[in-house]
Amino acid sequence: MGRMRATLFGLAGAFVALATPAAAFTAIDPLTRQPLYSTQDETVKAQASPVPREVVSFDGRYAPGTIVVSTSERRLYYVMGDGKALRYGVGVGRPGFTWGGSNTITMKREWPDWRPPAAMLKRRPDLPRYMKGGPDNPLGARAMYLGSTIYRIHGSNEPETIGEAVSSGCIRMTNEDVIDLYNRAKVGARVIVQR
Repeated sequence: MGRMRATLFGLAGAFVALATPAAAFTAIDPLTRQPLYSTQDETVKAQASPVPREVVSFDGRYAPGTIVVSTSERRLYYVMGDGKALRYGVGVGRPGFTWGGSNTITMKREWPDWRPPAAMLKRRPDLPRYMKGGPDNPLGARAMYLGSTIYRIHGSNEPETIGEAVSSGCIRMTNEDVIDLYNRAKVGARVIVQR
């Protein structure tokens, strides 16, 4: 009877855990054992990336913490060291909006507000001049700003565009992946964009 009671209490605890609001739980990174994001970012969990995130072998000529974007592969590599990198699928600039070079992350924001650049507004006068951060915002759950450029590595509310060349030059990720990268990448990290 004591064993049955313990089992029933264990099951009751499981049901209580299931009934607890999602914001009480935090996803843990299996590599670093650090919290990835609070599940109060509940919209993130609904996205599925067409390109799975994975640890891969990587040329060791970059320091750990460096981000390398291959626009031709439509992949972003976060260099981990010891010949390894974490590879993510990304969306990149469409024809006429591709670029390359080296910069640094100068600022990071969670659920950032969006103000389309003047050049984008000239092309698309129908766009809002300002959009508050949130699930419907084109910058998604996180943004990492690259130097003094207009470009960012950011989330997206269009996960189906990952692996495509559709942006105005920014590097798009699923919200889940951009949260993962955001928690790893530091302000000052080097970002290399290769064509």
